[in-house]
Amino acid sequence: MTKMTTAELRGYQQICGKDGAMVAIACDQRGGMRTLLASDPAEQAKITNDMLGDTKADITRYLASAASCVLLDPLCAVPRIVDEGVLNRDTALLIGLDASGFDVSPEGYRLSRLVPGIDARRVRELGGTGGKIMVYLRADKPEANDHNIAILRQCIADFGQEDLLLVVEFLSYQLDGESPEDYAAKTPWLVEEGTRISLECGAKVLKLPYPGTPQACANITEMAGDVPWAVLSAGVNHATFLGQVEIAMQNGASGVIAGRSLWKDCISLDRDIQRERLKTIAVPRLREIQAVIGHYRQKAAA
Repeated sequence: MTKMTTAELRGYQQICGKDGAMVAIACDQRGGMRTLLASDPAEQAKITNDMLGDTKADITRYLASAASCVLLDPLCAVPRIVDEGVLNRDTALLIGLDASGFDVSPEGYRLSRLVPGIDARRVRELGGTGGKIMVYLRADKPEANDHNIAILRQCIADFGQEDLLLVVEFLSYQLDGESPEDYAAKTPWLVEEGTRISLECGAKVLKLPYPGTPQACANITEMAGDVPWAVLSAGVNHATFLGQVEIAMQNGASGVIAGRSLWKDCISLDRDIQRERLKTIAVPRLREIQAVIGHYRQKAAA
């Protein structure tokens, strides 16, 4: 496995809490956040980047300040959240490189995209502790992945040259004509093999979908070796995610990078409502996750 440099390790330490576990709040979503703020497409179209930036600022101020790190996008959130003093000095900052949405190949495969002009040097200029890249992978369809693997290798090489931490995330997806049952049955294997692809490309820190079973979590930990991995929430409800975090931590995960499960029913175009919900609903959810992570970190250290 590819080992972190001293500078990358320092960045990794900063995105972790005092117990050495990753607890990062993901709010780099754009399209998905618009759909949560308004159900009508016409109303969604009225939600500007500045309005999304307001929501992300509240998530950062009220929720991410209780975590070790926040993941933000460079279109709506940074540099304003740094320049306006919203970001707590003790909260690390990851900046997302991936553009919202995806293109589709003639064969129906998802093609990942990057935000124009955002590379490792620009992430450093924006005050980032590191970057995050997400690509789509279907490990059972090699022809689906060439474009996305090329993006992944490009970003890993760029951040390596700049000696800056990069968190690698991938998502699998259901193909046209594939039944939900067939896709669910493949999920553990798809996550395991997507992890293998990411490691072969040189990933040093991973953000992964919950792979579906305790054994799959253990397999990923064994495969990753010294490469730490965090589980993402994928928008499942809080109780479900809490159970997934417990299983992942039991089987070698190094923490979470979680978003919608914490704040999806807390955000609102009414900022007073939004702030109250973040304080009274999202933060207690985060504390429950932190308690689970802390429990297993203590057991591992014993």
